[in-house]
Amino acid sequence: MNALDSLGCHSDGRLLALNSYENRVYQVGMEDGLPLIAKFYRSERWTDETILEEHAFVQELVEREIPVVPALVLGGKTLHTFEGFRFAIFSKRGGRAPEFEDRNTLEWMGRFLGRIHAIGALKPFQHRPTLDIASFGVEPLDFLLTNHFIPIDLEVAYRSVAELALTGVRHCFARAGSNVKALRLHGDCHAGNVLWTESGPHFVDFDDSRMGPAVQDLWMLLSGERADMVRQLNDVLAGYEDFYDFDSSELYLIEALRTLRLIHYAAWLAQRWDDPAFKQAFPWFNTQRYWEERILELREQIALMDEPPLGAYRT
Repeated sequence: MNALDSLGCHSDGRLLALNSYENRVYQVGMEDGLPLIAKFYRSERWTDETILEEHAFVQELVEREIPVVPALVLGGKTLHTFEGFRFAIFSKRGGRAPEFEDRNTLEWMGRFLGRIHAIGALKPFQHRPTLDIASFGVEPLDFLLTNHFIPIDLEVAYRSVAELALTGVRHCFARAGSNVKALRLHGDCHAGNVLWTESGPHFVDFDDSRMGPAVQDLWMLLSGERADMVRQLNDVLAGYEDFYDFDSSELYLIEALRTLRLIHYAAWLAQRWDDPAFKQAFPWFNTQRYWEERILELREQIALMDEPPLGAYRT
């Protein structure tokens, strides 16, 4: 509340912590007007340049009338500091979780993402990272092994299956070819980051925005059995290709990107394990059962990466 007060946004004392683990996000009631959302960035994760580049990308989407939530400009800036913490202020936007089992919803999401990618492809990020095998696979695995998070009796098994999985990932990228284009993405396109209203969807968080293949923003919309995912993918692409051409060679990357996310997510939890909020929110992490399940999960992914891509059955 003091941080907002320093910008001339005076709170009425109402404060609600929102569901966010990477950063600290609060809904703050205002003396005048609607509540605001204050997002305090995790220290040392992003540089000022990368945060400002995210803000600029979202503002670029707003200027193209794409429904996203930009950081507010206060005092001529979108990024502020208070007592050593960096933060940004956003308008509060309501909505509900999208119903991805509905075909019309998936097609609408496809149109939404196609519009975002058409803008994302216009120019690259200069400061934000690229989703690649090194940063999402090799480096996270090295962190887990070097810092001894895996129980000693499972370490050899996990190392072996993870390295075999990364070999499969490399094979998928090779099959996709070297011409796969990297563009500016949302980067973390799951249901929790999408709010749905009568006017359609809008994203509320571009914190993980980075360069990468377009399919990274599509595959997390898919779930269920293979036949279900094929249908869902067709529904998404039916809307997506109204605004941006999809390179079908990227279909080879779906299971590879899912595999990278599994390895990266385990390391993400491990890297923040000193944060008390993580021990409280993820009590099952770093247990014997957790790592046994991760080994089985990666074995399944190795098999899935050997199957034909989902698009092989498109009609």
